[in-house]
Amino acid sequence: RMQRQYEALTSFTASFVQTLTNAQTGEKEVRKGSIAFRQPTFIRWETLSPERQLMVVGDKAVWDFYADEKTAYKYPTADVLSSKTMLRFISGKARLEQDFHVTEHAEKDGLIEMELVPKEAEPGLVSATVWVTPMTSMLYRVLLVDFYGNKNDLSLNDLLLNPDLPKSGFEFTPPAGTKVYDNTKK
Repeated sequence: RMQRQYEALTSFTASFVQTLTNAQTGEKEVRKGSIAFRQPTFIRWETLSPERQLMVVGDKAVWDFYADEKTAYKYPTADVLSSKTMLRFISGKARLEQDFHVTEHAEKDGLIEMELVPKEAEPGLVSATVWVTPMTSMLYRVLLVDFYGNKNDLSLNDLLLNPDLPKSGFEFTPPAGTKVYDNTKK
């Protein structure tokens, strides 16, 4: 159901709380911000705290901009979406039954929990747990664990399905004075 919902979806917006946990030190960093998604793979991920960061996934490039540092990194879109990153889950591009061994648990606290183990492991993801809202079949929470045991835990709130999002919101031009590291040139 979840895969079909994401395939039928034209867009969504949500606020998020993301907790990154370092396995070695136990240190946690909590980030807050907003996400906008528009088919086919446009994403605008804006972190507001603890520091401002903007990631824009567009047609041909992904921009990662750090306003305080006046630094931007540019990557090919295909490279970013081909790995099993949080972006693949948020955009619905993670093919659950094709890419993972899935164990679904009974509904608890109004959410369906699924454990995911990649069929082809990679250092950035050795396991994942997703929580889905039964009424919308949309992700409510995603927990990713990498090879080192580091955790990336993302919860979505204030989910709005199919808002009208102009394509211009998924374009980025670095402000004047920004140092750009272009990783699209081979």
